[in-house]
Formats: sequence, C-alpha cells, structure tokens
Amino acid sequence: MTGAKTLVAYLTRSGNTRVIAETLHRQLGADLFEIRPARPYPADYEQHVAQATRERDSGYAPPLAAQADIARYDEIFLGFPIWGETTPPPIRSFLKAHELGDKTLRPFITHGGYGVGEAPSVLASHAPAARIEKAFVLEADQERRTLNQVRDWLAHLQT
Repeated sequence: MTGAKTLVAYLTRSGNTRVIAETLHRQLGADLFEIRPARPYPADYEQHVAQATRERDSGYAPPLAAQADIARYDEIFLGFPIWGETTPPPIRSFLKAHELGDKTLRPFITHGGYGVGEAPSVLASHAPAARIEKAFVLEADQERRTLNQVRDWLAHLQT
C-alpha cells in the first residue's frame, strides 16, 4: 500500500472526505485526484441535496471535470460522502468512466448518520471486475447537525 502505484481519488462536498483523502495521500505517498463534476453543484446545502436527489432518481451520471489516468495504478482508495443513502452521481460517473479490472478498490465513505446505504451494491455493480475491499466508514454529520441546531434556535426565537 505505498508509492506511485496507489491513487487516492475522492469527492467531497463539505470537506470531511477531503481531510481523509489528504491524510491517506500523505501517509501512503500516493497520488491524489479530486473527482469533480464538470458543472459544480450549488453551494447552498439544500439546493445541492435537491439536485443530487433528482440526479439519483433519474439515474443521471454527470460529466466530470477531468479523468484520472487509472491504468498506472494497482490500487485506488476511493472516497466519497453518502448522498441520499447511496453513492453520489459523480462517483457513479467516475466508476463508469474507468476500467477497474485487476485493481484493488479501497473505499472510504463518510455519512451524516444514516450509514452507507446502497453504496456497497453500487460499487459492486459499477466496478464488477475490481477487487473491492471492505470500506472504511466514518460518520461525519457536522454540517447537518449545525443546520438543524440553527433551525432549532431560529424556531425558538420565533415563539
């Protein structure tokens, strides 16, 4: 698990997954690649969730801003947050765009309290030839918790 034959590819929204990806990058001496959609999602959390939900429900896989040179890697640490109880549409795009046969895929997943949902089955269906290791899973619900606390505070002010 060291050196240039390892890639850390990740998607982040709030930065939680980026922290893990950058730690892996430094600790392993691996290459780092941020998965980004060609058209960014809205910065507003609720608008972002609504768009991601529409994409999930329609099966839309957004085009990506760039592609990684997967052929040169033996193992890929793939990081992403759970969106709507499943793998985010840009991760589905990443998996569809790259041949992952003969690769070891080591997922690391962040979530806001609902667990990994359908992510394991999505990984298996979108990367059937890859050796998919058990995911590292971390609850990272700071943003949702913060929004709920602010809403509760505002509701209290209005009573």
